[in-house]
Amino acid sequence: MALGTSSRTTNGPFVLLISDRPTERAALERAIALVMDCRAVPANAALPQGRPHLIVLDLHPAQAAALEPALTHRGLPVPRLVLVRGEPAKPAPHLRQLPAAAPRQVVLANVFAMIEAVTRSAETRRQKLVGQVSDATAIVSELFDSAALGAGLQRADVERGTDLVLAAVSEAGITAWLAEVWRHDVGVYQHTLGVAGHAASFGAQIGLGRVDLGRVVRAALLHDIGKCRIPSEILNKPGHLDPEELRLMQRHPVIGADLLRAQGTFEDEVIDVVLHHHERLDGTGYPDRLSGRAISDLVRIVAICDVFSALTERRAYRKPASPAEALAIMTDGVGHLDPDLLRVFAPVMLGGDALAA
Repeated sequence: MALGTSSRTTNGPFVLLISDRPTERAALERAIALVMDCRAVPANAALPQGRPHLIVLDLHPAQAAALEPALTHRGLPVPRLVLVRGEPAKPAPHLRQLPAAAPRQVVLANVFAMIEAVTRSAETRRQKLVGQVSDATAIVSELFDSAALGAGLQRADVERGTDLVLAAVSEAGITAWLAEVWRHDVGVYQHTLGVAGHAASFGAQIGLGRVDLGRVVRAALLHDIGKCRIPSEILNKPGHLDPEELRLMQRHPVIGADLLRAQGTFEDEVIDVVLHHHERLDGTGYPDRLSGRAISDLVRIVAICDVFSALTERRAYRKPASPAEALAIMTDGVGHLDPDLLRVFAPVMLGGDALAA
């Protein structure tokens, strides 16, 4: 069964009901819809996009098993109620099972109880994410302010910010992370947290180990730290910069790298990202006009996240590009970004989580 587009346009939570019994499906849909939007589909139909609040499966076991990959979001199973035909599945925290012949009232009582439990859990997760983004924003703000004043950067603050981003993106997903980050109108800090979130998501998808994943998120959090010394009227200028303003703006990688070197506590790989995240494979980037193999893998990863974040962010002077539009622009820039990494990045950003409401 392939993912498809539901005829409904509602962006709120919904129950996904999949049943090969038309009469029972229609009756359950009507009853569930009194409590929460219910999107009911027959067996072998296209599934609506987005992560359901709850899944109710009323299918032959073979059909249910075939659906499993499509019912998993961000690698996490969605809470579900299975109306069992034959042997029940092994118990699991996300799973509740009833005999397919159970009375409809019993099925609905269980559905409503699960909706209530999942709703409480979702609100708890939302509140946790709000706190994580608020704390991360405060950390990034403090890092930029300290660097601007010459007070130095606290490595412990960078590590705490890295841990917050990794935990939040792992638990809530990149879409929820970005939605909460974008609620805060904090300019360069917002961009920094967006790039860090994309780096966490992309790094996990390509299988980076714990150490490398932490390093790429840490580098993303610091990649624009040099902008702390760039005048705000240049950073926030709508439209094109004049030649002198552009020269000053293009100094931020060198400024940032010098700041980190002066600290003496940041690894060379992170400083390399800060200094070279605007380099391009064809040698047209800055500040050192590096090309090809001279650009490290870590720099290539953060560069992709940086460009994608910049294109899809809301700005006062332009509308954000959609993920598909941003990826098309990035792909058209032949010679700029690593094409192999970009091919892996594209489906990650166009996946269900990236586009879910």
